Amino acid sequence: MSNIIIKNSRNTENAPTNCIATQTVAFSHYNNISAQLPIDPTTGNIITGDIKEQARQCLNNIKAIVESIDHVMEDVIKINIFVRKITDINAIDEIYTNFFHGYLPTRTVVAVAALPMNNALVQMDALISNGEGTYPQAPCALIKMAKNTSHAPENSFSTQTVAFSHYNNVSAQLPIVPETGEIIAGGIKEQTAQCLQNIKSILESIDVPLDDIVKVNIFLKDLNNVDAVNEIYTTFFPDSAIARAVAYLPARTVTVASDLPMNALVQIDVVVSHGDGTPPQVVEDRHGIVIKASNTENAPQNAISTQTVAFSHYNHISTQLPIDSKTGAIDANNIKEQTEQCLKNIKAIVESVEHVMDDIVKVNIQLKDMSDLDAVNEIYATFFNSDLPARTVIGVSAIPMNALIQMDAVVSNAEGTPPQK
Repeated sequence: MSNIIIKNSRNTENAPTNCIATQTVAFSHYNNISAQLPIDPTTGNIITGDIKEQARQCLNNIKAIVESIDHVMEDVIKINIFVRKITDINAIDEIYTNFFHGYLPTRTVVAVAALPMNNALVQMDALISNGEGTYPQAPCALIKMAKNTSHAPENSFSTQTVAFSHYNNVSAQLPIVPETGEIIAGGIKEQTAQCLQNIKSILESIDVPLDDIVKVNIFLKDLNNVDAVNEIYTTFFPDSAIARAVAYLPARTVTVASDLPMNALVQIDVVVSHGDGTPPQVVEDRHGIVIKASNTENAPQNAISTQTVAFSHYNHISTQLPIDSKTGAIDANNIKEQTEQCLKNIKAIVESVEHVMDDIVKVNIQLKDMSDLDAVNEIYATFFNSDLPARTVIGVSAIPMNALIQMDAVVSNAEGTPPQK
């Protein structure tokens, strides 16, 4: 592991602080912001008010964090919105656009079973561009590139794809037929294919192939549909002769949603490698910077995803269940044991690529029972020796293999991928 580029973890008193997560963790050209609940930072309590007031507080907290590190809201690349009721998104949107001027980030909206504080109706996390980089990188006036294409569904509250430096983030795609603006007729297979076709159309519009995707996030209303989703998914990946030759599949997370916009059965968003970079970075051949996909026998393997996919200065780790890699089963019975197993699996993957747990910049946790969070935190903190990563926690109604918990992570990658140094 190289320590040439330094991770920068920061908190501000102008937003709610959390002893188990850092508000914002910057590494290289991105900042990862922890999920913000509608908490008044002066009281530490959820504000009184309706969904609009709670959404405003979430966004004010994000804005306070962004401004505390000398950035502006127009530097936001991606926002994830987790709501208790999907119908609340219309009210949220009345507030949302007031925080951005002339530009809207990519976005994912999903209804979840629970949030960390019972009276919270919404929480949001964010990804921020970081043109100055982190030490010892020299500040660089990199340009953010936000684009839409008519060949995929357009949304007045988000941009289809936003590129910055060596990554693109694509907004969650619903199974909408672009020509009609309606959900495609049919069941889960047709809807999955439409989501993936919309993503493919967006990537083709910026001259990027599907096999440049490094991470896929799938949101399902019914976990029983995952086999049908996978059947369609494998017709899209791998997508090229090069990728097929090495059987490349992106890292992946599957989340059970309580509800999705437009009553869809599935939606999908993706993170995409961007070898060209954004100006004024030197345009290279797209494969000049190499995607490095890696698996280790010391963690559970999955035929439908790669454990960790590195590109440029980040690694993306697939969701880890509390599976014992030796037995292939969930042997842990209670939440503490399952939390420890998930983190051991992540640690095994991180160490297999010659990194350490303190290189993690963001962790996403899904819980079957939100009342387990204190027990999770007790175990969680023991896996880190320095500043804790940014973090998002949501409650879900189901997790594969009837697990109580699953986690994924984003890891800093100081050495980059070839030919970066």
